[in-house]
Amino acid sequence: MKKVHWMVSLVRVITILFVLLGCFVLFLYSPFYSQVMVKGLNHFVSFNVNETAAESQKSAALSEHESLEPGSNLWIARQAYLQLLEEGEKEPDSEELRILQVRYQLLQKLIVEEQDKEPEQVNQKPIIAAEALEHVQEDESAASSPLSFLEHRISDNRALIDAYVDFLNTYPVPLPVNKEQESSLSKDLHESKKNKQEMIDSKDTNQPYAIVVLGGGLTLGENGKDIVVNNYTRLRLERTLEVEKQYDLPIVLSGVEAPYMQAWLEERGIKAKLLENRSMNTCENSRFSSLLLQKKGGAPKVILITDEYHMPRTRRLFALNGIETVPVVAPMPTKLTSWRPSEKNYDHSRRANYELLATIRDVLFGSSDCREIP
Repeated sequence: MKKVHWMVSLVRVITILFVLLGCFVLFLYSPFYSQVMVKGLNHFVSFNVNETAAESQKSAALSEHESLEPGSNLWIARQAYLQLLEEGEKEPDSEELRILQVRYQLLQKLIVEEQDKEPEQVNQKPIIAAEALEHVQEDESAASSPLSFLEHRISDNRALIDAYVDFLNTYPVPLPVNKEQESSLSKDLHESKKNKQEMIDSKDTNQPYAIVVLGGGLTLGENGKDIVVNNYTRLRLERTLEVEKQYDLPIVLSGVEAPYMQAWLEERGIKAKLLENRSMNTCENSRFSSLLLQKKGGAPKVILITDEYHMPRTRRLFALNGIETVPVVAPMPTKLTSWRPSEKNYDHSRRANYELLATIRDVLFGSSDCREIP
């Protein structure tokens, strides 16, 4: 057999490599490459919820109360107050309920007074000391010294709620009653009953608790000056409008784009009451949004809106933070062709490649650029 010259063999190898490269490039510009990648990601990426992290969402009492900072002492005090309203069948005209509200108003006042003090004088989480409650006297002197209840700090929200509950149950107060207070009581009872019913309904039906929309970037407006949402974000918001019509759920806007996303929604008659505007990347989107939902009372399951290439990695990260996700895919700014190669198809392929590499990085090494807290 005649021996082939090494130069001929080299040319053959180079030719084959060029042909394969050409086929791969053609595949990249076809509508099929990106679809193969996204199917692979959805098949191989795990969406199993981390059970330890899920404990932080299990209370499932998500609240949109917009006047209080999530996790603040005032917010925690309100949770204690609503908890007491839920216990038993209390009527709006009962003396017990009016006393409870007077105590709650006093507790709010005390917390605000503590927060207004100089920083070096303020305990980070002033609470009602349980030991002091045992010695409360039903007399005028005890009622005139409520700050004696505010003694030490406890970082655990459950312990803080319990201490506030003790205060609301036992602190002696006079009973001023007026029409304004009666109206406020009715509203509080309505909110308490609504929250309780929503918890029962959601646990029975295993329905999602919120709609989480991830920002996709910002750009300059037509005038070249104003900052507005880019096409990726706009399409996600348009899908949000569709989903919002089907589900009466709180909307969570996640990312530094959140204020601009809010402005876009408000122009169309929708307002998201939960804004997470600190996150700078996908890992922070999931972590900070999960933290916000936890502070708002818990949301073990949410509807997640982003594009199809971003979805698998994002769902995995939310699962690691204890939240199950229902994916709702938003369209890309460019559409795939039916079969022929196109530069539009390459936009999808490039996006798929980025998410593939980012997912591999997250699985093998974690997200090094992800902050622990906002």
